[in-house]
Order: sequence, then C-alpha cells, then structure tokens
Amino acid sequence: MSLRVTFELRDSDLNHFRKIMREAGDVAAEHSTEEVLQSAHGLLESVKKVDLPDFVRGRLENIKILLEMLEDAEWQLPEEETERVMNALAYFAEPEDLIPDHVPGLGFLDDAIMVELVCREFRFEIQAFTRFCRMRAAEEQKGSGHMLDKDAREKWLAEQRKMLVAWMRDRRHRDRSRRSRGSGRSPFSLF
Repeated sequence: MSLRVTFELRDSDLNHFRKIMREAGDVAAEHSTEEVLQSAHGLLESVKKVDLPDFVRGRLENIKILLEMLEDAEWQLPEEETERVMNALAYFAEPEDLIPDHVPGLGFLDDAIMVELVCREFRFEIQAFTRFCRMRAAEEQKGSGHMLDKDAREKWLAEQRKMLVAWMRDRRHRDRSRRSRGSGRSPFSLF
C-alpha cells in the first residue's frame, strides 16, 4: 500500500530556499570546484548507506545528473551554466542543514526539497545534456566514421553542443518570460 503526500511551497517558503541558495553561492566562492564536487559525491555515497524513504532517495539521486553534466569532458557545459550548477551543488557542501541529516526518516527531506527545486531550475540544462548523451551514444553505437576519427569526432561534438546549448538557453529564456511576465524569474526559480 502506498500513500501520496503533497504539500505546497508558498512564496515565503520559496524565499527561504532562495536565501539558502544565495548562501550556498557564498559557500561556492569559499570552496574549490573539487571540494564542492567532492561534497556532492559524498552526499550520494552517504545516501547509499542510509535507509531512506524512496521519495527522498529518488530525488537525491538526481544530483548524479548534475555532477555528470559538470564532469563530462565532451559536454563542456558553458561557464555561465557551470557557475549556476556549482552554486546549486554548494548547498550540499555545507554540513548544516535545515533538518540535520542524522534525523531518521526526515534528515534528508530538506535536501530532497532542494534537489527537486534545483532539478526544476535546471530542467532545460538536464534535457540538453541528456539529449547530448543519447545522440553521442547512438552515433557511437552506429560506429559512424566521424566518431572514430578524433578530429571529426570533436567537430561533430562541437556542433551538437552548440545546437543544444542554444536550444537550452532559448527554452530557459522563453520559459522565464512566459511564466513570470515581468519579474524575469519563474515562480520556483532559485536564482
């Protein structure tokens, strides 16, 4: 038997998470890229060792795609987006949480909420990266000649990146314009 629980985050709640995200941006400035990435990887490792509700575990595991986006040398996420993702991941570099992680069953709830908000914020980046990975895998599986020649591969990857980054930025711009009509930010935007 399963039970569905929903709750609503009001503007004041979202403002609280935005404040936390701004503070996380300050944390990102204090830590190296490697430290922030290591902390996010550490969170994923610690989640494996803890018995968590599925709704929390599933959301925390979405951090993986953000890490993959940053660490995939062929994707080469542009600097503007890299900085935004690093600021989001910096939240997980801080040991102090709204709900301490050691509280059974609920300790990672605030992290799960933040991951949900972050994934919504970066949905176009995630979609673009996922498409890039699928296209690259399909081309590699075909054994296409341009994927075997190093220079041709780099050229093909650059073309795909350029197309997908343009798509991602266009979608993000259109979504913000459509949803906010003047404020420049979607209702759940963290930045």
